[in-house]
Amino acid sequence: MRRLDPVADAVEIYRLSAVFEFPWDYTRALELALYRTYAVPSIGRLLAETAELTCRTQKRYDDTVLLLDAIVEHGFAAEEGRTAIRRINQMHRSYDIGDDDMRYVLSTFVVTPRRWIDAYGWRQLSRHEIVAAAEYYRTLGRHMGIPDVPRSYEEFEALLDAYERDHFGWDEQARRVSDATLDLMASWYPRLLAPVLRTATLALLDESLLRAFRYQSPGAATTALVRRAVRARGRFLRLLPPRRSPHYARQNWEVKGYPKGYHVADLGTRPVPGLRGCPMRRPGSSAADVVE
Repeated sequence: MRRLDPVADAVEIYRLSAVFEFPWDYTRALELALYRTYAVPSIGRLLAETAELTCRTQKRYDDTVLLLDAIVEHGFAAEEGRTAIRRINQMHRSYDIGDDDMRYVLSTFVVTPRRWIDAYGWRQLSRHEIVAAAEYYRTLGRHMGIPDVPRSYEEFEALLDAYERDHFGWDEQARRVSDATLDLMASWYPRLLAPVLRTATLALLDESLLRAFRYQSPGAATTALVRRAVRARGRFLRLLPPRRSPHYARQNWEVKGYPKGYHVADLGTRPVPGLRGCPMRRPGSSAADVVE
């Protein structure tokens, strides 16, 4: 990565960082990045109204992961990457989403991974990686037609902090989306562990998120214990040999909705005009059976 240019070679540097150096950390950080956006009421309410994250939570999670992963793996110019961007844009154009909210969401993808990895990774991100990540998401923002995208990591960070300070707040529908997401994460593990996992997840949230969703803090001792455990994982990884093969997000075991494979062009939602909330299901059908 040091031999590459952080602007001209941003896609390659970001890919190396995300799939060789920090695949687990990038997955967790991008989950947290998207989760943060729910605390902005205009975003949380829209997600609740579409029902994608309350009724079809696993599918929405899978589709988001796989669409973003296709761009990481193939780049912006390749057919698979272009198809993923096209689907992302088609979905966003189906709803009335303000440019300010779009810029904020983009900033979470840049800033949250840096902060997560610096806190819990086996090493901190290099300046090369930070600049490349900002340039990578600047490029994604241009492909999505987002105006006035920040020009550097520092501008992304300033935007995120100011937007959260001014817009984080309580919303009942956004809390439903948050609860559904926490339930999804707990569902990936044995049911008996659900209360423990929920508490551990809350311990990794900052105070601004806990206040916005009106969650009770797990307490100082629990928070410290959980965060020390995640940091310990990072310290352990320092002792392991370097990864020799890439690990893409599509390989994550949390992605469960496409056991027989998928086509990027088929991912994502196709809203039915006038439909709000969970659609009517036939007896015995699952969320995956609903025609979108």
